[in-house]
Amino acid sequence: MSRDAVYEALSACPGKFVSGEALSEGLGISRAAVWKAVEGLRKKGYQVEAKPGLGYRLDAASDELLEREIRRYLSGPREHLICLETVDSTNSYAKRIATEGAPGGTVVVADCQRAGRGRMSRPFQSPAGQGVYLTALWRPAVAPAGILPLTALGAVAVCNAVERACGVRPGIKWTNDLVMGNRKICGILTEMALEGESGLVQYVVMGIGVNVHQRAADFEGEVARLASSLDEQTGTFISRPRLAAAMTEELDILYHEILPAPRRWLEQYRKDCVTVGKPVQIVTGDKREEVFALDVDDQFGLVVRHRDGWEETVRSGEVSVRGLYGYLD
Repeated sequence: MSRDAVYEALSACPGKFVSGEALSEGLGISRAAVWKAVEGLRKKGYQVEAKPGLGYRLDAASDELLEREIRRYLSGPREHLICLETVDSTNSYAKRIATEGAPGGTVVVADCQRAGRGRMSRPFQSPAGQGVYLTALWRPAVAPAGILPLTALGAVAVCNAVERACGVRPGIKWTNDLVMGNRKICGILTEMALEGESGLVQYVVMGIGVNVHQRAADFEGEVARLASSLDEQTGTFISRPRLAAAMTEELDILYHEILPAPRRWLEQYRKDCVTVGKPVQIVTGDKREEVFALDVDDQFGLVVRHRDGWEETVRSGEVSVRGLYGYLD
């Protein structure tokens, strides 16, 4: 389409003006079509400067989660990157294409989720233009036990990505919620399917939702008390394509280098985990019990001490951990 063609032409001349006449002749479209394409780019968030007698200059990249914008921040070529304007949920989409044969390593990114999900099927607010909603599809040839550390490892990968994109590192509320300023900025949901005959993992999808541009008034219901965004916590505007690219690369590292040897990130997880050293509640169904979080074990389980001195290790999926007086505290 004309908008994409004009974008490519302006991108090929960084920092320089390109006349409307040159664009028209080079692309084989009318001057009116050039003007319309420029307006379309501006609506997508691109800053296009126009000067009489000089033409047009592309001043800054868009914040849109478009494939070309994400690829500009990748360190090298990458196959199987799918970018969607809207979807029910990136996890649901990834599971659908997994059953159709999509290869391991596929990453799905969406600007908006109509039915984003967290743990226990809780809704995850995913408004357009505000966050990064991304799912990685993997096909590890392992038994289900080999996937157990994955959800915790995913939290480290996203911490790495946020640090790369923002210059600050979040903490991790056990097991895999990312937090800044005592507020949740990211949720992670891992799902898998098994092969009936072998019992091996058929595929795994890891869905990640990061709040980027939201302000306090943008969060609805109970979430407003718990959540924040990268913009709010850093006091600056964070590029969503840059963050999506960093997430994609860190998840690639996780899958190819860390999952086969998960203890390589164990110490980093322990450093990032803000739950350790605090009194917390463990919640099992309707039952709540106050305990003290002592450590994270070699399998990323949370070691806790009960009031009577008994120590045990709890696993993700078995219990939830909550603060006594708020999300963390």
